[in-house]
Amino acid sequence: MKLNKILMLASIVAAGLSSGIPAQAQDSNAPAATPPPMRRPQIMNAEGLTKALDLTDDQKTKVKPILEDMQKQGADIRKDTSLAPEDRRAKMKEIRDAAGAKLKEILTPEQYAKWEKMAQGRRPAGGAPAAAPATTPDAPKN
Repeated sequence: MKLNKILMLASIVAAGLSSGIPAQAQDSNAPAATPPPMRRPQIMNAEGLTKALDLTDDQKTKVKPILEDMQKQGADIRKDTSLAPEDRRAKMKEIRDAAGAKLKEILTPEQYAKWEKMAQGRRPAGGAPAAAPATTPDAPKN
């Protein structure tokens, strides 16, 4: 009887191994898969802003250091793990506002209006990513 159970178990194991389905062991020491880094919006770099706003050569040379400084300060804030999320958002807003004030002096009113619209499109007020409106399956359709 005991021999029958062992033979049955062995045949099940052999059938599983010969079925062509590879067994995959999970390494508990392996780090969890990290998502790829988010791409920075095109308006956050001089090349993207140049194309979007059709900047002159003079404007390009003035805008580039402003954007580079904004990116550096933002990176420094993201690296600072001692900041609470609310403080981090507030500091990032200060940096964006300061850069916006500098850009307003360089850009034409039309270019600045377009830049503001593009900047607002990146993130709605409050800092949360834009979400699709919630719908319920039993909502009446007009």
